[in-house]
Amino acid sequence: MQESLVHIYTDGAARGNPGPGGYGIIMEWVGKPYQKEFSEGFKLTTNNRMELMAVIVGLRKLKNPSTSVTVFTDSKYVADAVTKGWVFNWEKKGFVNRKNTDLWIAFLKEYRKHKVKFQWIKGHNDHPQNERCDVLAVTASKGKNLKKDAGYKP
Repeated sequence: MQESLVHIYTDGAARGNPGPGGYGIIMEWVGKPYQKEFSEGFKLTTNNRMELMAVIVGLRKLKNPSTSVTVFTDSKYVADAVTKGWVFNWEKKGFVNRKNTDLWIAFLKEYRKHKVKFQWIKGHNDHPQNERCDVLAVTASKGKNLKKDAGYKP
């Protein structure tokens, strides 16, 4: 099996659920000394929305279609929805009675542009990139001039 060309590490945070939130992303090109970090904070959102938004933003940063990528997340919500096929069934049923439909639709659009694998990693378990993504997400949630999460519906 071919090694992924890009690794995307993601984490989301919300202080209160709902509350101010943020996401953190680290992107690494395998075999190259290249690493980039991204983060953004929002006034009112949920942890699950931030976990999913981190993955979407990471995938959007990929410039070449059909990139082989492994997404590392500590979110069972995101990892299981994809690896267990739930999101594809939700899509077939029109996302009826599903939360975060706006983000799942955006995710599927980006997901289908690339060759994406998911790897769940245990959070707060001394995984360096996951710990760094957590710091980025929490720090972003505490920033000034937080954005509005336009898709969040209380």
